[in-house]
Amino acid sequence: MTGSGQSTARRSWSPGDSVAAAVEGELALLTPGVRADPAEAARLLDPEFTEIGASGTLWTRDAVLAALPTFEDAGTPGAEVLEMTGTLLAPGWVQLRFVTVRGQRRARRTSLWRLAEDGERWRMYFHQGTPASDT
Repeated sequence: MTGSGQSTARRSWSPGDSVAAAVEGELALLTPGVRADPAEAARLLDPEFTEIGASGTLWTRDAVLAALPTFEDAGTPGAEVLEMTGTLLAPGWVQLRFVTVRGQRRARRTSLWRLAEDGERWRMYFHQGTPASDT
């Protein structure tokens, strides 16, 4: 307890809850509504976030937040997500691997999610997309 009488205990995350929270965040970031809202996207990206896009471009957090609203129309459907798997790598770190399909474009993706310092929420720390031709 703090001097104000509030508990300082941090939430305890099970491996399954950790992976589920990362998957929930990942799927949210893939929705047109979140992608069109920089403030909502910022809530899901770690302050140290970086991405290597399917194009090979290295993106910073600020660059991604500025570009997300231009990537697609909020009225268009998001990417189809296939083969989502998640692994707790260490306490506070989750890796997700999955495939996205947008029209004829297919990409294999991986992301690392880090538990925020407050211990209450998960944020994407790193993401990489690689074009895939396999079916």
